[in-house]
Amino acid sequence: MDIIREYLPILIPIIILEIALMIYSLSHVLKHDRYKFGSRTMWILIVVFIQIIGPILYLTIGREDE
Repeated sequence: MDIIREYLPILIPIIILEIALMIYSLSHVLKHDRYKFGSRTMWILIVVFIQIIGPILYLTIGREDE
């Protein structure tokens, strides 16, 4: 239990960042129809199941320039 308390100040910001990136990426995927690569279903699965890397991948290579 002491190990969790030791790493908690580091884990909380990472978890908040992960959730914020996931919410933003999912809302963007659901609002837009065009992507550089892949389909809507593929990007939803990547964003949800590949934790922190999935949203970053979508925002860097998947999102179509507006």
